[in-house]
Amino acid sequence: MLLVKTKVKPSKIHGLGLFADQFISKGMEIWRFTPGFDQKFTGEQLLALPGLAQIFMYKYCWRSKKSNLYISSTDDDKFFNHSNTPNCLSEYRDGEEEVVTVALVDIQEGEELLDNYNSFEYETSELDVRDVIAKKYHLEDELDPRFKR
Repeated sequence: MLLVKTKVKPSKIHGLGLFADQFISKGMEIWRFTPGFDQKFTGEQLLALPGLAQIFMYKYCWRSKKSNLYISSTDDDKFFNHSNTPNCLSEYRDGEEEVVTVALVDIQEGEELLDNYNSFEYETSELDVRDVIAKKYHLEDELDPRFKR
């Protein structure tokens, strides 16, 4: 769940982006997985969803390095764009169910919030159900072109 005020606006980086709607100081928590608000799914659960829900999950969920489950943020967190030089970092911490996203630097109101997907996204050589969904519905890859699995 987002812990700071944000806005979704067109991004110069890719599609829509998530922008600070307040000053965010270095080290401040921006997002954390909140059980009951954010959701976790197995691959089987994703494939059992209706078609449009599968397509939505293909676009917006991510696979956790910690739980190996697919995470769906209920709020606008899904509009974080990727950067190799981010101003935010999603990190796994002891005692936390999933990642906590923190500001790496002071972030001014109006600045786009950027994260490095490699810090939290599961990397695997095994089949990812999102690939099954993409093939099933003939989906084009909508990921930021700078970040490909």
